[in-house]
Amino acid sequence: MNIRQFLIALAISVLVVSCSPSSSHELPGAICGTPINPAVTRPLLTSTDDLSEFTRVDRSEAITAPCVLLSGRDPVLDFRFSWDDTARDLMYLATDTGSVSGVREPREIDFAYKTIVGADGAISIAPCKTTGGKYFTLTLQVPQIPLTDQTHRKDIERFMRAYFPATLKTLGCG
Repeated sequence: MNIRQFLIALAISVLVVSCSPSSSHELPGAICGTPINPAVTRPLLTSTDDLSEFTRVDRSEAITAPCVLLSGRDPVLDFRFSWDDTARDLMYLATDTGSVSGVREPREIDFAYKTIVGADGAISIAPCKTTGGKYFTLTLQVPQIPLTDQTHRKDIERFMRAYFPATLKTLGCG
C-alpha cells in the first residue's frame, strides 16, 4: 500500500468512526421493562447522554414502585407503577400537589384506556387483575419540561398511546 492509499484509508476510517452513533447517545428499545420504539421516546428527552435506568418495579410482586430513566444523574422520564383494588380518580391524582403524580394542565383524551395527558406528564389506568390488585395505574412525569413549555402535550400523548398498552401486555393484562 502506498502513502496515498494509506491516507485515503485513514480518512475513511476516521469518517466512519466519527459518523457512527455513539453508544452513550442511543435510545433504549425498552424502558422500565416495556418495549418501546425509540422514535416515540426521543421527543420527550432533553438529553440522551449517558442514559441509565433506576427501577424498583417487580412485575411479579405487583407492588407500587418507581422507575426512572436518567441522563447522567438527571431524571428525564419518571414513572410510577401502581396496583390497587379500586379504580383511582385520575383527575384527582393529576391535580394533587404532591410530587408523585402531579401533572400540569391535565386533560382527558379519547383513548381505549382512561388517560389524562398534561403539559409535563400523563396518567393511565386499566383493569388488571394481579396479586397487587384489580387495577393498574401508570404515571409518567417528564421533569425536565419547563413550567412555561406547552409544546410537548402531543409528544406525551403519542408516547402513552404506545407505552401504556405495551406495559399492560408485559403485565399479562392487555
